[in-house]
Amino acid sequence: MLLARDFVAYMSREIVRRLVSEQMIEVSNTEALVEKVRQAMIEELTVEDRLNEEVRKILDQWSEEMRRQGVSYQEMYRKVKGQLARERKLILR
Repeated sequence: MLLARDFVAYMSREIVRRLVSEQMIEVSNTEALVEKVRQAMIEELTVEDRLNEEVRKILDQWSEEMRRQGVSYQEMYRKVKGQLARERKLILR
């Protein structure tokens, strides 16, 4: 994750505060909304981290075959990550 969790918490508080102050939304429980926004932001920011972990697991399973074939780990990493991202319609940084 590129951003610190404390900064994500700060940004979520600011987003809610500004939306309320500009009268774009009305909320009865501001803290609950801040928490939901924070969770959504963390979920979105960790998508690539989870994808990277999945790619590592896949390549670990195929490491012996890749070694026999002389395939570059970095090249396969990029290909597998790109394929999974396309299949899941993810936009990566």
